[in-house]
Amino acid sequence: MRGQVLAIALVIAGGVAVSVLSLANYTSLITTRAAYYDDYRFADVFVTLKRAPRHLAAVIAGLPGVQAVTARVEASAKLEVPGFDEPVSARLVSLPPEGQPRVNRLFLRQGRLPHPGRSREVAVIQSFAEAHDLTPGDRFAAIINGRRQTLRITGVVESPEFIYVMPPGGMLPDYARYGVLWLSRDALAAAMDMTGAFNSLVARVAPEVPVASVMAAMDRLLARYGGTGAHGREDQVSHQLLDDELVQLRTMATVFPAIFMAVAMFLLNVVIQRLINTQRDLIAILKAFGYSNRQVGWHFSQMVLTIAVIGLVLGMGLGVWLGRAMGELYMQYYRFPALLFRLDWGWMALVSGLTLLVAWLGGWRAIRHATALPPAEAMRPEGPARFRVTRLERWLTPPRFSQPSRMIVRQLFRSPAKTALSLSGVALATAVVVVGNFQFDAVTLMVHAQFARVQQQDAAVTFVEPVNASALYSLRRQPGIRYAEGRRVVAVRLVNGHRRSRTVLTGLPEPAHLQFVIDQDLNPVPVPEHGLLLTDFLARSLAVRPGDRLRVELLEGDRRRLELPVSGVTREFLGVGAYLRLPVMNRALGEGPLINQALLNLSPEQATATYQALRDMPRVLAITLRRTMLDSFHQTMARTFLTFTLFISALGGIIAFGVVYNTVRISLAEKGRELASLRVLGYSHREVAHILLGEVAVLVLAGIPLGWLVGYGLAGAVVTAMQTELYRVPLTVTPQTLAIAASVVVASSLASGLVAWRRLRGLDLVAVLKTRE
Repeated sequence: MRGQVLAIALVIAGGVAVSVLSLANYTSLITTRAAYYDDYRFADVFVTLKRAPRHLAAVIAGLPGVQAVTARVEASAKLEVPGFDEPVSARLVSLPPEGQPRVNRLFLRQGRLPHPGRSREVAVIQSFAEAHDLTPGDRFAAIINGRRQTLRITGVVESPEFIYVMPPGGMLPDYARYGVLWLSRDALAAAMDMTGAFNSLVARVAPEVPVASVMAAMDRLLARYGGTGAHGREDQVSHQLLDDELVQLRTMATVFPAIFMAVAMFLLNVVIQRLINTQRDLIAILKAFGYSNRQVGWHFSQMVLTIAVIGLVLGMGLGVWLGRAMGELYMQYYRFPALLFRLDWGWMALVSGLTLLVAWLGGWRAIRHATALPPAEAMRPEGPARFRVTRLERWLTPPRFSQPSRMIVRQLFRSPAKTALSLSGVALATAVVVVGNFQFDAVTLMVHAQFARVQQQDAAVTFVEPVNASALYSLRRQPGIRYAEGRRVVAVRLVNGHRRSRTVLTGLPEPAHLQFVIDQDLNPVPVPEHGLLLTDFLARSLAVRPGDRLRVELLEGDRRRLELPVSGVTREFLGVGAYLRLPVMNRALGEGPLINQALLNLSPEQATATYQALRDMPRVLAITLRRTMLDSFHQTMARTFLTFTLFISALGGIIAFGVVYNTVRISLAEKGRELASLRVLGYSHREVAHILLGEVAVLVLAGIPLGWLVGYGLAGAVVTAMQTELYRVPLTVTPQTLAIAASVVVASSLASGLVAWRRLRGLDLVAVLKTRE
């Protein structure tokens, strides 16, 4: 039975491996993040303002509940990296004279931090250094506050504040074109005319103190200095995106294992019940020798548990190995100093206990039924079903059918329960492969929707401050720029009762040609004339529908509050957003025709010269290229997402093979005497094989379409669970995915059929003629 034992064990191993892989990654990343935040004193509160005197930091440090404060200067710069012609920008952060800040400390990977008295020294975040192969001692030029200077790298660092490094106006990290640099406080303050002042503050709060009360006190102190409102970790961009990713991973660590384990356990029960039923004669012999029902039951229970333990050990080992490999891949994405790989032994014990329990329960039903038979009854094969040609059988077996084909149809309908179980096994095996592969389709649709339908521009230019829309005319006159379109993005807090969301409000021109909003059918959606257009995820989180009104609190400028109606809801796959017509937005803000972003179509032949001209413009803060965002999508989210999917797909294929192989082998064991009898009666090997394999073929051909439907339903459950602000996975299953699922099941059937074909040649025809005693 080693082939069947191994096949059943593979079904168990597939389900266990998915569970261990998912849980190990989630536990490890949560542990790693918690340790990183604690060791490097990640801030609880973040404040951005225009300008405040430095002595005010001491007043804030004395607020009740505040443990530590770091007041700093932040700025933006445009960089000129040797050997890289495309636009590069950076966020500049000051370091105190003592080196390490008290809050948001730096993890030093190479070199040292800049010395306080040296204005040209800089530390660089590792993601940017890796993208450009920079090391301590290298130099590059930077334009800071309109002045060009050469900076020398002294160290390569990581920061808990910048696990995600998000460029202005971007939705995904772009390590090659946007980085974070740290300079001494005096050097950056002098460059930005901020000597004796600060424009950014981060603070740590005591665990027992409500963060909201500390933020309210800070807002009261800093409102007169242009403060945009303190916000906590949950609204900090890097932490928010990382938290969304971990929520997504937690969903994958619960939904996928639940589906796979449920499918694996159901299939295991089906297989074990049919396997135990083939052991009737052995059970009868044991009982005839005097063994009690309990002893016989425990003996076969041990067989079931042994198979389950083999699968459990294989699954645990495979899951840990894949978990470590997946964890190392995540490390390239999440930018932690080191991965603290952890196994939650509580979860491992729960998975192990459930696996053994369900396997035993599945086998015990069949064991209990078999052990209840008297020895004489058990030693006799099950009696043949009463013969009666049903009307359905007449319809499905026309006269042109051969006798072996009639036998196939008759066998399927004479044992409807067994047929239903076999059919469900094939269907669930197909569904598992569909669930494992549909995410490839989802990612493809997300890429097409975001970077082919929504974004039509080649580049997006973000300005330092809002400018008059007439600036678009000067941009259009630049060589290499074919078309320019303006829009405005404002940081806001949307409030509906106790529900609130910190996001951006985007003012779009009407009609918009280069970037617009689409619906679930990928068709453009016009922005309403007077009200807000929200994405569906944001509308659900705020519990609003078209016709409701939202309070819009601006987080910049005069920080006015607006009451605007919700006029429409649409769907986007990446990020969340609120949209308003650009003239309506500017009127609501009490300002003229202003924009702070320009979307551009460029001439490919003059792209390099255009980048240089844009970089030299003093009012340009950052330049984002659509092509680089697409590359970033594939290198970050798509890479980790699809790698996880690849593992799931492979394990789904293992489960499918185990199910189909066991179906064929058990059918052969159940019909061995009958098939051998047919050989004795004169049927050829080909005809006998046709009876056995034809029945399996019918089950496979009927089970695959059913499995497609079940897989689509399971994929819908996965999509419903995987909804975060970062991205929403669309429910889409392409014919290619259905074909892959069918191919896996068919290939498993062919391989299993080849084994059965060879075993049919080895049937003992003489033994069939002997009377069983």
